Amino acid sequence: MSNALNRRQFFGSAIAGGAATLGLASAARAQSPNNRIVVGVLGLSRGARLAREFAEHDNCVVKYACDIDRNRAEDCAAAVEEITGDAPEAVQDYRRVFDDDEVDAVVLAMPAHWHAPASILAMQAGKHVYVEKPCCHNPHEGELLVDASREYGKVVQMGNQRRSWPEIRGGMQRLREGVIGNVYYARCWYANTRGSIGHGEETEPPDHIDYELWQGPAPRRPYRDNVVHYNWHWMWHWGTGESGNNGTHGIDVGRWGLGVDYPVRVSSVGGRYFYDDDQDTPDTHVLTFDFPGGKTLMWEGVSCNRLGVGGSRWGVAFFGDEGSLVIDGPRRGGYDIFDLEGREEESVDGPVGDTPHIHNFLEAVRNDAPDELNSEIEEGYKSTLLPLLGNIAHRTGRSLTCGEKGRIEDDADAEALWAREYEPGWEPEV
Repeated sequence: MSNALNRRQFFGSAIAGGAATLGLASAARAQSPNNRIVVGVLGLSRGARLAREFAEHDNCVVKYACDIDRNRAEDCAAAVEEITGDAPEAVQDYRRVFDDDEVDAVVLAMPAHWHAPASILAMQAGKHVYVEKPCCHNPHEGELLVDASREYGKVVQMGNQRRSWPEIRGGMQRLREGVIGNVYYARCWYANTRGSIGHGEETEPPDHIDYELWQGPAPRRPYRDNVVHYNWHWMWHWGTGESGNNGTHGIDVGRWGLGVDYPVRVSSVGGRYFYDDDQDTPDTHVLTFDFPGGKTLMWEGVSCNRLGVGGSRWGVAFFGDEGSLVIDGPRRGGYDIFDLEGREEESVDGPVGDTPHIHNFLEAVRNDAPDELNSEIEEGYKSTLLPLLGNIAHRTGRSLTCGEKGRIEDDADAEALWAREYEPGWEPEV
């Protein structure tokens, strides 16, 4: 890494101001020095919930609550203190966390354009990584992320938590055993009622936000009052749209159940229909992925109407030559099995939440065993790649033909979107 991403240029002095927090981890060490895991959580929108979840796990210490918004960092630290009795250090700069040798692992829930670059930096600093979905902003970063996990030998898990829900894992095993015969098609969906983001105005960022650090690897743009903290999702410069946001979850389960890896053809239809505002990404989006062996996966995202397939906001349905298996919103932790006529034959309920996935990650860290992960990062990248390819098909206005490992073929415009431009000096490298 060079310039701003060169940790050696910064880290020598960064931790000097954090010595007061060493007692937090030291107190936990008395519980079980061999099993204690110290974590830092970065990006405290989704990360605020993850910080609380990690803090509730035995022998896991949340030492840092980090966000470019000082207010959010302090609020999260206070929330963790209510759970554990000890407050993490609230910091704005991720480098404070990465430079602390007591930190074993980091939880990365920053904006999508930070996911892969921060993961790579964390591994270079000797940390294991739990990175939220999508694990990368573009396919090139995903390739680098997988390479980094191999180069540095770290445990890296993506936050696609359904991979660890026991009943859904059981449902996937039933598919493998042939409960609905040959599984040839998966249909996934997500429905929501997102409001307009309006037309933002350029202004100075608030004093409590470090906008320079928020931009990080992305080429610089002036601060606008309708981007931070959430609406970046709908702008290609920083986000991946709803397909990369919530779509990754359903697409991941669909790919898992079909037993497929990389597509040979990707198509997209849809657009921005509901509001006239600053959003780049579609509010109505249908993606299809064809795989070798005669299998197809479809994802439908509807951002301005909460009525999803069958009345549920989120779901995945698998179709086989002997029946179907459905995971839907009202019972997302379980599944239902139907015969070819649509008659229900079996219903299995199960709990939902982040706890099993976090437990799986922490145990893999304790054992230094990436192969124990339920969503090792290469599998996470394969599922992230699909909506990213769908977005490329949407942006170019044509279907993609894909070759080895999903690489785009015979389309220079589409291939140019495989990677992105970076702010000089912030390019991720392995």
